[in-house]
Amino acid sequence: MAEGPSVCQRIVQVVFEYDTPRIVHIKNKKVGLINRVIQLGIIGYIIGWVFVHKKGYQDFGDIVSSVSTKLKGVAYPNRTDIGDLDRVWDIAGLVVPPQQRDGFFIMTNMIITPDQRTTTCAEAPWIGYNVSCTETDTSNCPAGHVELTGNGMFTGNCANFSSEVQTCEIQGWCPVEQQDNPPSPAVLENAKEFTVLLKNTISFPLFNFTKRNILDDYDPGYLKNCRFNNSDPVDKYCPIIKLDTMVKEANQDFTALAEQGGIIGISITWDCNLDYSSSHCLPKYSFTRLDKADSKVSPGYNFRYARYYRENGTDYRTLIKAYGIRFDVVVSGRAGKFNIIPLTMNIGSGLALLGVATILCDIVVLYLLKKRYFYQEKKYMMVDDDDDLKGYGLLDSTTK
Repeated sequence: MAEGPSVCQRIVQVVFEYDTPRIVHIKNKKVGLINRVIQLGIIGYIIGWVFVHKKGYQDFGDIVSSVSTKLKGVAYPNRTDIGDLDRVWDIAGLVVPPQQRDGFFIMTNMIITPDQRTTTCAEAPWIGYNVSCTETDTSNCPAGHVELTGNGMFTGNCANFSSEVQTCEIQGWCPVEQQDNPPSPAVLENAKEFTVLLKNTISFPLFNFTKRNILDDYDPGYLKNCRFNNSDPVDKYCPIIKLDTMVKEANQDFTALAEQGGIIGISITWDCNLDYSSSHCLPKYSFTRLDKADSKVSPGYNFRYARYYRENGTDYRTLIKAYGIRFDVVVSGRAGKFNIIPLTMNIGSGLALLGVATILCDIVVLYLLKKRYFYQEKKYMMVDDDDDLKGYGLLDSTTK
């Protein structure tokens, strides 16, 4: 009985095999239709998505940007029962700080505590710590204690906060704030008429391209009088924008926003096709509210700052709790320009992708059609040429 090939011989047979594709022309309407549909789908994807939508023939560069702002306007309080607040307010008093990176803040409401000086007074009862006391019971007022949410250091005594309320006495800037909630409606609601000039310079270093949002062909008279209008084909590029317009574009009400404050995002988007003239590279402005409008805890946006002065040898300050709208400017974008390298790479990838049609049609023909066994016989052919291996002594002459 003849012995089968050894392990070594089997390995030799596998190593010295060679597979070559065999072209089988199948005249089958169903398979032909599937093949053409898949090919058309791939070609449509390459042309429509890769080249038209994604601009696969271009090289793309990232944006580098700088932004500065300049505000103008004068506001007068809409109420007469506000004491020291009843005066004209301009940019110097309402924009705090005067300049900040990529944005600005405009004060729309405030609580002012004037003429504070370092002395002793009663602590505010709403600081979140039990500061109630009586002349005979000061257990809540340990001397030297400093409450983080308070206004000074406890002296250990009790003092009259009002004719009806007694609280712990403190050493600090006195008198303390007499209000916990901001005025309603906002004191400077008409700050909505203020305007801001957005000056944005962008560059795409990859293409050595630089441009400003203040276009070079602007007439000085137009730039002075224009106002941003997103629905106007010309004024939608005007860099001078009313605060009320930005808030409305963010789907917010300025009157409500001015009372507690908030944060509005200004987005400037540059999407430039440098295969065309630079005049087609234009900014797009959009606006959104960044903080949560319906927040129940610590809503809005506010902070405190002070203005110090000296009188008769005594240091005083005016404490201002400022409520207002912070505008954050975010610039994004990219530029594209024709480059032969991404073009050839995407064409090559597309041609390779056409091979998917052949693979899918082979699956249909060899495994799904009724005549699959017939097609398998035509598709695969085994050719044995053992004489060539025997000539080199790699197979035994008795091996079949």
